[in-house]
Order: sequence, then structure tokens, then C-alpha cells
Amino acid sequence: MQRLTLVFALTQVILLAGCSGVQTTQPGVVGVDRTQYMIDSLPARELNGAYAMAYAKAVRRAEAEGKLVTESPVGRRVIDISVKLVEQVPAFRLGAERWGWFVNVIDEDIVNANCGPGGKILVYTGLIDRLALTDDELAVVLGHEIGHGLRDHAREHISTKAGFEITGALGSSVLGAGSLGKTLISKSLDVGVGLGFSRRDEVEADLIGLELVARAGFDPRASVSLWEKMAAISQGGGMPAFLSTHPSDRARIKRLNEAMPKVMPLFRAASMQIEQREPERYHLTQDDHH
Repeated sequence: MQRLTLVFALTQVILLAGCSGVQTTQPGVVGVDRTQYMIDSLPARELNGAYAMAYAKAVRRAEAEGKLVTESPVGRRVIDISVKLVEQVPAFRLGAERWGWFVNVIDEDIVNANCGPGGKILVYTGLIDRLALTDDELAVVLGHEIGHGLRDHAREHISTKAGFEITGALGSSVLGAGSLGKTLISKSLDVGVGLGFSRRDEVEADLIGLELVARAGFDPRASVSLWEKMAAISQGGGMPAFLSTHPSDRARIKRLNEAMPKVMPLFRAASMQIEQREPERYHLTQDDHH
């Protein structure tokens, strides 16, 4: 019965809202080439705009509480690593380097980070401090989150959720496309927490992040030590926020190790050029509310 209900809900998405198959990214050497399905009534522009407003509000709140540390040494460290990773995004999505990328760091003992729609990155100091992250490990976290952004996983997640929202609205035909999009966005966006992506999404973000890390000259093998640290901290009691949506297990580490031969040549090539390279500074800054 549950299966039939799900099929019915997804059918309503196609009939009432319209659904299009898209390729948001190029496969890269890691081979992420799944066709995604996005609801037509939720344009990326609308979602990105809504998230940008929510993001700016979260940043202003952190600033008012004295917790915004983007301009501190730890903040500059996060931005410097992010810049190098964003330089590499054209390998997966041409033009994404020109998104309105923003990076902010909040001083809270929370093990979490995310990259929202349109390139809005948020990192908590608890992630860096409690895991004692190296630059390579921090790059892995950021690359993973950027991978979610490049793949439009948030929009895809909301599109899937739309099946249940639309089915619930079948008794009323007053919801127009724009109204539907706003309703879904308002119910789904939670800046700083994450959307709880599927395991499939997590695998894709892992692989894309791994390649971005290697292309940027960071050691992709740090992905293994990162997730080993994540597993250790989860066993210590109290599930960190990051792990509630990013499970660390043997299968994950196994997949990363299996992908390593594909990305290590990129890392070696980047390492040879790293000393001569002066990365262009993209517009990664404190926030966009000024």
C-alpha cells in the first residue's frame, strides 16, 4: 500500500506540476552522470533567491550575537580553501564559478557545515575544532558540500517532496505554480541544518568533492581520515548535526578508496603546479546583506 501511495504521489507531480529530466553537471573523472528530475514549478532562480534571503538573515543573526567570525584567522582559512575549490567547479558545471558564492563561519560548538542553493556556504567552528581538521580534511568537507550545490540536490530534494505536498493539495486547485514553489521552499529550507539528502545524493557529493579536492591540490586521501574521525566522534556519544545527515560507515570509506585511483593523478598534477599558481579571488565574502 505504501508503495502504491508513493507511485500515486509521484504521478501527481508529473501531471500537476510538470517534471523535467536534467543533467546539472558533467560526470568528471569520477563518473557522476545520473539524470535528475526537477519540478518545473520550482525554478532554480526562485529557490536560489529564497535561500539567499534566508542565508543573509542567518548571517545577520550570528553577527548580532557576536558569533560571526568570518574575518578571523579561522574564517580566512575557510575562505582560502573555498576559493581554491570554487576555481575547479567548471570541471563539473561551466559557469558555476560565477555564482554569487559566499562563505561565512559561525563560532558555535556545532559539528556542521553546508552549501545551500546558489553557493551559500556556512561552516561552524565546532566542526574544525572538535575534529582538529587539517587543511586537506577541511577541503574534503567543503568539497563535499559544494558538490551538493553543484548537483542542485536541494532543488531535487524539494521536487521529490513535492509529490506529497501536491497530493495533499488535490482537493484545492487554487495553488498556482509560483505559490506552490514558495510553499515548498518555505517548508524545506533550514539554513545551517541541511536537508537530509539521500544516500545516493551523499555518494554523488562525496565523489564530486573528492575530484574538486584533488584538482585544487589538496590530498583526496584525507577523505578517509576525515570520515574515520567522524565515526570516532559519533561513538563518543551524542550524534553531531553533520552526521545526522552524513552517515559515516565502512561502505562510505570503501567507495572513497575505490575512487582514489581516478583522482590521484589530478592531485599529483595540481601539486606540481601549486607553488606557481596564484588563484583568482572569486567573490567569496562575509554576506550579501550590506
